[in-house]
Amino acid sequence: MAEHFYDGQIRKYLVQMMRLFSNFSYQTGDGTERQVPVLYGDLTRQVGSILRDNSENKIPSAPRMAVYITGLELDRDRTSDSSYVNKRHIRERAKDGAGDYTDQAGKQYTVERLMPTPYKLTVNVDLWSTNTDMKLQIMEQILMLFNPSLDIQTTDNYLDWTSLTTIMLDSVNFSSRSIPTGVDSEIDVGSMTFSTPIYISPPAKVKRLGVITNIVTSIFDGDGYVDFEQMLQGTNLFSMGGMTETVVQDTLDNTTNVVDTGKDPNAGYVLNEETGKYEWLDPDGLLEPRKQKTRHAKEVVKSYTQHRVLILNGQAQILKNGLPSNIKWGDHFDALLGSYRAGLSIAYFRKPDINGMLAGRITINPLDETKLTIDFDKDTLPSNSTVQGPARNANQHSSVDYIIDPLRYDPTTAKVAGLRLLILGSIGSTTNTDGADAWKNANGTDFVANSNDIIEWDGTAWQIVFDASADKLIYNDEVITTLYTTNLNTGVQYYWDGDQWLLSVDGEYAKGDWSIKLDG
Repeated sequence: MAEHFYDGQIRKYLVQMMRLFSNFSYQTGDGTERQVPVLYGDLTRQVGSILRDNSENKIPSAPRMAVYITGLELDRDRTSDSSYVNKRHIRERAKDGAGDYTDQAGKQYTVERLMPTPYKLTVNVDLWSTNTDMKLQIMEQILMLFNPSLDIQTTDNYLDWTSLTTIMLDSVNFSSRSIPTGVDSEIDVGSMTFSTPIYISPPAKVKRLGVITNIVTSIFDGDGYVDFEQMLQGTNLFSMGGMTETVVQDTLDNTTNVVDTGKDPNAGYVLNEETGKYEWLDPDGLLEPRKQKTRHAKEVVKSYTQHRVLILNGQAQILKNGLPSNIKWGDHFDALLGSYRAGLSIAYFRKPDINGMLAGRITINPLDETKLTIDFDKDTLPSNSTVQGPARNANQHSSVDYIIDPLRYDPTTAKVAGLRLLILGSIGSTTNTDGADAWKNANGTDFVANSNDIIEWDGTAWQIVFDASADKLIYNDEVITTLYTTNLNTGVQYYWDGDQWLLSVDGEYAKGDWSIKLDG
């Protein structure tokens, strides 16, 4: 016997329709506004008798609206392949001990959605009123919304692909009275017929994913191949399948054909302490060069995550043999779970000198699909380094105002106490007798600085606050190997690697130091 399943799907559509009609009002003769109540059910004789307290001297209160289903039929024009299964890969955000969401990835699931069955739902809305003005007020508010349809949403669940639907007004019966009107009831009922296409869905199948997201120990060599010699040295295992056959190079025709010797692969091998390699020991006790050839020159797994990535000027390219390759990012995304969404998918990168991960929204460059444009989240960038100066505000010790070429920049009009510049060229020289006037100190003396230095105007003279030519940068008696600073003029962060200034995110990222989450 199948398990009982009821999700109240038709009820959800009906509830949304009742909510749609639940906030209308009418105005009485004295200007008082009253809200029109909504109930489910048609005005049958039995219901009407109950509302009148089984008395002919009472009539049901009005105005009010009644919503009820008059038809439900299979919509064959919208039927699709009943065997179709749609898969969505979902990754939750992890929660901390207090139950609050963190910025780390949590549990992962695969949701398999089965093709729903289409139906056409027909609903009547009866409007009870005691006079024509009351009816016109309420009906006008309703009819203006349908031109000719109105969209509703039954749920805000991201995975519910049937949550959106449309309500269409099919017909209007202005009055239930006939001529002559008679004296049966003081209540006049106007009816509106609506239809909406709906879906009734079978239960979805939810699976917990066990995808490998991080490699602790790599068994691959520098070229992306499995290094069996190093991994299996001293064992008789070749792969997860068990033992391997010993193979040697066929030296008769000087080819690399693989020949089966029928021997145990590691029998007779000992470690040569002088060379650090395992070598064959023949029956006479003499060491001979190792003849066993392990077949590792074959790519075992084709995975784009085995490649290194180069980021330069905010664009990432996949490297092959140390050089930018012609691998398109679209091909890379096809090998991953999920669907690429420009500007929404996220790339993560790990830098060895910072805690946490760099993250940014990604978009494939439409002019060159081998390049991936990354809009990094500034909150994930490394913290700027503090470099104190003689006059700069303490809150701005980790930034510079401009990055300039001193041969093309005149600081005369910009000189205020605390102005900090990162210079791309040298200023003056110790051999000059009279330097550029724009870079002189207030007392007329020449100022000398080297390219890549950070300088600051203290109000009367220029000072070097970061000397790029120094062998070591010492701050608070500690040697700083990497310096981060932000250009306030552009908002871009840079770092000093000991030789040059680079964008803080630029550089090569090794295998395992980057990943992409397509369904951002």
